[in-house]
Amino acid sequence: MKRSSAARESFALSLISAAMIAVFAFLSVSGFTPAVKGAAYLSAGLAVPASGREMIKAAVYKNKNIIPDFSVNESPAVNGSVTVDGEQTENTPADISEMVMSFRQIYANSAHDGAIVEKQYNSENATDVFGNICVRNTTPSHSVNIEASLGTDTGLRIEDASKPTVLIYHTHTTESYEMLDEGWFTNDYSTRSQDPARNMVRVGDAICEELEKSGIGVIHDREIHDLRYTGAYDRSRETLVPILESNPTVLITVDVHRDAIHQNDSTRIKPTALVNGKKAAQVMIIAGCEDGKVSSFPNWETNLAFDLQFQQTAENLFPGLMRPVLFSARKYNMDLTPYSALFEFGSDSNTLEEAEYSGHLIGQALAEFIKEHTQNG
Repeated sequence: MKRSSAARESFALSLISAAMIAVFAFLSVSGFTPAVKGAAYLSAGLAVPASGREMIKAAVYKNKNIIPDFSVNESPAVNGSVTVDGEQTENTPADISEMVMSFRQIYANSAHDGAIVEKQYNSENATDVFGNICVRNTTPSHSVNIEASLGTDTGLRIEDASKPTVLIYHTHTTESYEMLDEGWFTNDYSTRSQDPARNMVRVGDAICEELEKSGIGVIHDREIHDLRYTGAYDRSRETLVPILESNPTVLITVDVHRDAIHQNDSTRIKPTALVNGKKAAQVMIIAGCEDGKVSSFPNWETNLAFDLQFQQTAENLFPGLMRPVLFSARKYNMDLTPYSALFEFGSDSNTLEEAEYSGHLIGQALAEFIKEHTQNG
């Protein structure tokens, strides 16, 4: 029986799409580097007509173990100016610009499953305010005295900041971001990725870059702890303990996350601030305490003072960057050092570029904070 030309085209497209799906599956479990995988994904994706790419996306996302990352470079490129759809993107890492262009093509025909709305969180979203420092207190029993905490001597003394001083790690390593800033999201796209060029490791790299520029010793643990979400904090603790034991000069630990703010009407919120004329993902510090069912956290008051003092440094340098500190009855491995911070860089609705930019800003603020606490200048 002869097929019509339309039927033959559909049949050929099905064969091509099936082959591409097999390529995605093979690359996802192979031992190739992220750079090689990214280039292969991009080449394969753009070689297929748009309708074929939609078939591939639909099939790929049915298998949660196959995450199609269309990034090209394994590490951030040098900032530059790249043309995207006729518009100049100033100071955007080249690989992010390439990903934006690729994703815009790949998801051009995707359904708009909900709106993304920008919001800048400030004192209106706080329970306690002192000067430019805001706190949202959700603890069952504790009050907050911001002024007293800012004046507290936390005992942080850094003798030689060039030695390992800061440990950056990721409990929820695969958390990632939107690539496009279009005001909508599609369920075709996943904000989870094992690609370090797209997930929380990318933000950690930005922090490390700024610390290293300032001569501050930093360890960046890039281990993935959340391939299974349950138990991620137990696994990150197992990673942290030996690192801290082997590096006694490490005083400050930073767990780098991102938030997810979803409304009942399918709207998603992206916490955003304009810093030096460029969009940045707002950053929220989570400070814990002993309260309710949370116990064995003896240094929580010192840790709260540390968090608030850093918040002040960051807000003085970059007004509006910080969301109110979330003070709640949690521990999140903060009991391991008196100077622990959990940072939420934006939400899943911010773009990767906005989050990475905030990583650089927090890195600069952390460098300034450490200089203030380093002995002999």
